[in-house]
Amino acid sequence: MGKKHKRIKRETLISYLMIAPEMILMLIFIFIPIVYAFYISLFDWNAMGTKTFVGISNYLKMMQDLTFKSSLLVTGKYALIYVLTVYVLSLAAAVFVNSIRSNKRQQACRIGIYLPNTVSTIVAATLWTFLFNSRNGYINKILDGIGVGRQLFLGSRSQALICVAIVGIWVVFGYNMIIFLSALKDVPSEYYEAAKIDGANAVQRFFKITLPSIKGTTIFVLVTSLIASFQAFDQIRVMTSGGPGKTTEVTVYYIFQLAFEQYRFGYASTIAVSLSLIIMVVTVIQMKLLRFK
Repeated sequence: MGKKHKRIKRETLISYLMIAPEMILMLIFIFIPIVYAFYISLFDWNAMGTKTFVGISNYLKMMQDLTFKSSLLVTGKYALIYVLTVYVLSLAAAVFVNSIRSNKRQQACRIGIYLPNTVSTIVAATLWTFLFNSRNGYINKILDGIGVGRQLFLGSRSQALICVAIVGIWVVFGYNMIIFLSALKDVPSEYYEAAKIDGANAVQRFFKITLPSIKGTTIFVLVTSLIASFQAFDQIRVMTSGGPGKTTEVTVYYIFQLAFEQYRFGYASTIAVSLSLIIMVVTVIQMKLLRFK
């Protein structure tokens, strides 16, 4: 018993030592900044002068802030477009790639779909800004050529948010496709063979076998996509700066404006802390709903 106890203690110690570097990094770059942000949210501070303690005044002010409420609504719209589209496209791409029998062709398709994920969001946003240009953009030239007519895209109140979402979707859906593809390859082929014998068609096999078998992966993709959608900033900064008419001003961009343009660091921290809590609550609810289903 003594040797077994020592071995267990040694293995436990090794395990803790292996995860220690990551835990230390999380403590330094995640947990401490969150605590400090909450501390700053209790003050009126412009990052240069002295801090003035205001307690929960910033939180009470936030509850009456129409711009904050508007940014939350825009964030919700963006999340809905982003999460649903990323999920459908990445799963469809994974099913398509998985259906290719030739290993070389499958690998070529996998690389081609994943390739946009190697491009930074800033570069992708710059590229798509040229494509969406209302005067000389290639997309408008194509639309002109087929007789649809030119579109305002980033200058349109109804189209700008969709255009911004397209950039985020284009960058990330290949990564999620790889995740789904790995899950699909783990589904036993015997399930499909048995279903074929029972007379199930392709659609029935997809909904009765494929989707239930990759439920864990589905939860992971939906949750991570939701969190990413609430953190959208780069493409909005490059492409629209929150316009036109604040139709693409998501909450993260509003926080950026408050902190680095208006130098209201206390109030910006208040909204940042509140947004973190909202993301946490929405994520927990989403996970519970998906697990229930």
